[in-house]
Amino acid sequence: MAKNRKSIPIIDVAELLKNRASPDLLKSFYEAYNQLGFGYIINHGIDPALIEKVFDASNRFHAMHLSEKMKVALDHKHRGYIAINTSTDVNSKLETIKKPNQSASFMTMREDKIEDPKIYLSGPNQWPELENFRAVIEEYTTKLEELANNLLRAALLSTGVKDLSVMKAFEKPTTWLRLLHYPSLASDSPVDLYGSAPHTDFGCLTFLAQDNIGGLQVQAPDGEWLNVPKLENSFVVNVGDMLHRMTNGLLRSTPHRVVNRSGSERYSCVFFYDPNVSFNIKPLKGTGKPKFKSLNFGKFLREELVASYEKHKAS
Repeated sequence: MAKNRKSIPIIDVAELLKNRASPDLLKSFYEAYNQLGFGYIINHGIDPALIEKVFDASNRFHAMHLSEKMKVALDHKHRGYIAINTSTDVNSKLETIKKPNQSASFMTMREDKIEDPKIYLSGPNQWPELENFRAVIEEYTTKLEELANNLLRAALLSTGVKDLSVMKAFEKPTTWLRLLHYPSLASDSPVDLYGSAPHTDFGCLTFLAQDNIGGLQVQAPDGEWLNVPKLENSFVVNVGDMLHRMTNGLLRSTPHRVVNRSGSERYSCVFFYDPNVSFNIKPLKGTGKPKFKSLNFGKFLREELVASYEKHKAS
């Protein structure tokens, strides 16, 4: 494991692609995600050309007229377009968020043929009328699911977990892909106006592909905000609240934010990898005396997302 000058760990995961996880790799995982909760993942096996196609798809979508984007506006299944100034983090535990995020996004989840009322968040995605958009997004999602599964195994092993039967909860995972567009904020904009307000991710693992503009900041344990610039051919991967609970607090879910005062538009593609909605989250054996109670992931999601969806509809 190496560090760049901004102290964000760099982890080479090439051996995971060969179904190996050496003690050195597991040590690197633990050090990175126990101490900071963020790291650059390199040699991950995802074709850079595919990532470029995803950014091209995102740029083409966000360049569409608003009326076209609103045809696929966010629905109750949390799939679709979220316009700028309509998303406010009403559940933030880090600070009171009064201003909406200065970003627009398009979200897809797992593609189901029909919505099953017994399964929260099940159903088909909404797709814009853009050539080759769906094919690119679905290929990228499939590749990232495979990578995320490998990284999650390594993360759990790094904490001393021996029984990986928990991976059954990820055979049909809950996933999101979010294509984000951030306009540049004025240099004299209020300090509490963010592209994305300070938050932790609520799931297990998050994979970020970003452009060269910058703006992502991670809060170090001492409170300092660290810049996380683009590292070529890498993903920025961080731990979310549910993996923090599963590992009994051994892996850190770290506050982060986006502040874009670069003078240029920023684009990023974020993939979230979480367990099936029926899974009960609790500290795993091998991680010490449990510090957290069991929590049903689907129930947790419903409580989190309903509030934000109602706020979005009212915007």
